[in-house]
Amino acid sequence: MRRLWRFTLVALAGLALLAGPAGAADKIRVVATTTDLKALAEAVGGDLVEVDALARGNQNPHDLEVRPSLMVKVRRADVMVMNGLELDQWAEVVIQGANNPKVNPGAPGRVDASEGLLLLEVPKTRVDRSMGDVHPMGNPHYTADPAMAPAVTANILNGLARVAPKSRATFERNRAAFLARLEQAQASWAATLAPLKGARVIVDHNLWVYFLTRFGIVQAATVEERPGIPATPAHLTKLIQLIRDERIKVILTVPWGDRKLAERVGQEGGAKVVLMAPAVGGVKEANGYIETVDYNVRTLAQALK
Repeated sequence: MRRLWRFTLVALAGLALLAGPAGAADKIRVVATTTDLKALAEAVGGDLVEVDALARGNQNPHDLEVRPSLMVKVRRADVMVMNGLELDQWAEVVIQGANNPKVNPGAPGRVDASEGLLLLEVPKTRVDRSMGDVHPMGNPHYTADPAMAPAVTANILNGLARVAPKSRATFERNRAAFLARLEQAQASWAATLAPLKGARVIVDHNLWVYFLTRFGIVQAATVEERPGIPATPAHLTKLIQLIRDERIKVILTVPWGDRKLAERVGQEGGAKVVLMAPAVGGVKEANGYIETVDYNVRTLAQALK
């Protein structure tokens, strides 16, 4: 009897470990393609969700290596939050490999966070490969603009409510509380950057158009000659001359960018290279959505002053 009892205790302990932390089985499992969307899903879902991201904040979200570990995450998901606009096309391969009908296209657990957004840089002509990595539906880096968060979180809320309709009221309260904090922060950010409206900056990759447009800062040019295509010597010569002629002070770069090239252009043109946080977790200080925008506002303001 004692041996049987000990065996039973060991078996129960093993089952508990397999089940995960207490209450985890009751939570909605959410997978987001980016860390920004992960943070926004956590803001809406609160204690009712367990959220994971496929890309890290310091990775290039356009070009992620598809690995079995990503498929395991998606296989367990109840909800999949996609950035859309072809930023995370690689995720479709992950979803196919995961074989999870809950998050297939058209399934209740599938969320396109870009739905209904007013997009920038939608091409007016037909797009082809000679133009580089131009997105035919518009620039996909909308989460850099905090004013997009109300619409994005509404899309996430609707997706969560489809799989857990009884919790909609809780999701709505969570979202309202988050947006109240965000609105307060936005007033501070607008005041910080207001004196700098009209300032011109260079970017290494065309990731900041929503953020810059929101705060009245002008993107003068990119280090890349075309999106995703390395610059030619002729382009760099023109870029350095532009920086000199217009006395541009700042080049914005991202963790996966060619920092050495940006530094060379900055040194020859007389501009300072500044590391921005392209997403939550992109730099050490960017450990939440509001904190990420705050870091970018403070970093840009300090560089321009």
